[in-house]
Amino acid sequence: MGSLEGRVAIVTGGGRGIGASISRLFAAEGAKLVINDLGSTTDGQGVDQGPARDIAAEIVAGGGEAVSDGGDIADVATGQRLVDLALEHYGKLDIVVNVAGILRDKMIFNLPEEDWDAVIRVHLRGHFSTIKPAAAYWRAQRNPEGQYRIINFTSDSALQGSPGQPNYAAAKMGIIGLTASTANALARYGVTVNAIAPGAVTRLTQTVPDGQGLGAGDDGSVSPDNIAPIVAYLAGTSSDWLSGRTIGAMGYNVKLWNNPEVVSTVTSDGPWNLEDLAAKVEQDFRPLADGLHPSAFMAKARP
Repeated sequence: MGSLEGRVAIVTGGGRGIGASISRLFAAEGAKLVINDLGSTTDGQGVDQGPARDIAAEIVAGGGEAVSDGGDIADVATGQRLVDLALEHYGKLDIVVNVAGILRDKMIFNLPEEDWDAVIRVHLRGHFSTIKPAAAYWRAQRNPEGQYRIINFTSDSALQGSPGQPNYAAAKMGIIGLTASTANALARYGVTVNAIAPGAVTRLTQTVPDGQGLGAGDDGSVSPDNIAPIVAYLAGTSSDWLSGRTIGAMGYNVKLWNNPEVVSTVTSDGPWNLEDLAAKVEQDFRPLADGLHPSAFMAKARP
């Protein structure tokens, strides 16, 4: 018996990279899968039914259960269709894993409007596309012990402010907010919602300029396969204690990110006098926040 035996999962972006690794591990652990992948290029161009179809066929050939879908996940009709496919083929839905994404990297002063819109659309609307119909289905079950799971994908680009990815960083930080909101909204219906910030060599990361990416990873330490185990744990029935959190995973390390929290407060007895406010802010905040916040991306940029 695998840890996901009998559970039904949707995996978006499930035909390549991290999504494919998750699809394979879920199947090995007994899950029944609906695998979605548009099969586009790394910047979202084109359509190829092959990646989703091939992973599903591989799983079925190995004795598992999987169906494929090649729709655009940022089209809300696709998200509804994936939920309907799970119910039609397997009679229920337990897990949604939102991996699908694209990159269109530019510095903010060079970023075309269409590249901003495309990245925001795929990541944020793509998550909304699956979460809304899944949430509606789970709400209708009225089962606080349902052990339902949403696992979203964010990025260190958002958490640490990758300077060449303003669109991607904004979308991925939006996913953290979406994760927190839906975790609070759906807890009463037996749903946990968490986000993964992965680090792995994939088609997307290989488009990042030399010196700013993860490297070749020839030792296998940054394989997408190393992301899948923590996703499988979160998808199982032992993880109901954890919700609304961001988990980092890269190589052989898994880490818990802190949620934003207040670290210092200054107060006044009445409306602020600007000079008093400036003095208090510099006295209390500056020792904690002088200059840019720590970022692996900025460390890489230094000579």
